[in-house]
Amino acid sequence: MTRVSVMSSRIEEAAGVLRAGGLVAFPTETVYGLGANAEDAAAVARIFQAKGRPASHPLIVHLADAARLGDWVADVPTTARRLAESFWPGPLTLVLRRGRRVALEATGGLDTVAVRVPAHPVALELLSVFGGGVAAPSANRFGSVSPTTAEDVRAELGDAVDVVLDGGRCDVGVESTIVDATGDAPSILRPGGVTREDLDRVLGRPVAVHATSRIRVPGQHPSHYAPRARVVLVDAEDVVAEAELAQERGRRVGVLLPPQLAGTQVKTQVQVAVPGSMAAYARGLYGFLREFDQHGCDLIVASLPREEGLGLAIANRLRRAAGPRSTE
Repeated sequence: MTRVSVMSSRIEEAAGVLRAGGLVAFPTETVYGLGANAEDAAAVARIFQAKGRPASHPLIVHLADAARLGDWVADVPTTARRLAESFWPGPLTLVLRRGRRVALEATGGLDTVAVRVPAHPVALELLSVFGGGVAAPSANRFGSVSPTTAEDVRAELGDAVDVVLDGGRCDVGVESTIVDATGDAPSILRPGGVTREDLDRVLGRPVAVHATSRIRVPGQHPSHYAPRARVVLVDAEDVVAEAELAQERGRRVGVLLPPQLAGTQVKTQVQVAVPGSMAAYARGLYGFLREFDQHGCDLIVASLPREEGLGLAIANRLRRAAGPRSTE
């Protein structure tokens, strides 16, 4: 049996699991998602239980194509339609008024719903075969590092997932950009795989970025995308000194070396050279954080990239990873 036919068989199996109220982990171009039937309140509740996620945190509903958008939202403003036509399938999530098909549990009790069409062949085939909407956050424990491989999912959630579809490593590596498209003046609620510059170009005007908003969306918790190790952010020129000082004081230190310090020898537990390309950095970021945990680091020293292009999303993830933990 060929790899294609094996995957198609697995996708048919996964679609059946979704129809039966089960949980399926599946690849997207951003990160792996943990999916359930978006119309099944009990199935959606299983997502929150498996992740340890607060029920007030809304999920993203994934669709097979933009033509199905009207089935899941109450209305589609002109601006939202333009964004969907420009970026779907792709790493853009639109927040719109909730339609009746969406289980209220998937929206965290809100009258809005976050929707997107992912750009991954396995995800698109699953959605097409299933025929409905799949509510899916990232397939990891709440607040921890998002998974970009099937192995990450299995290590994180184990038997809590009924089926894991392996589609290889995710191409983008950070979550989708979330845009509030409920009105005529859209704004970015979470930076991600579609850049602010791309949105500006399509809409012909600057799009605002909001650190907080009246609409709850994924990724707004103060501590999010966080490894077990504590993350400390410093200026790029201070990374080496800060990391070596912490190592001298008995910490097990991992360091993300910015491109301008490539080749520098650092006296720490683990060193990872940050790629010069922001696309490569985004693709590898969560893997780097997991690597530090695997090496037993208890402290990670990093700096923020320039907040333009994908650098805006990377900086957002690093700030959340460095945010105050619930025990602090």
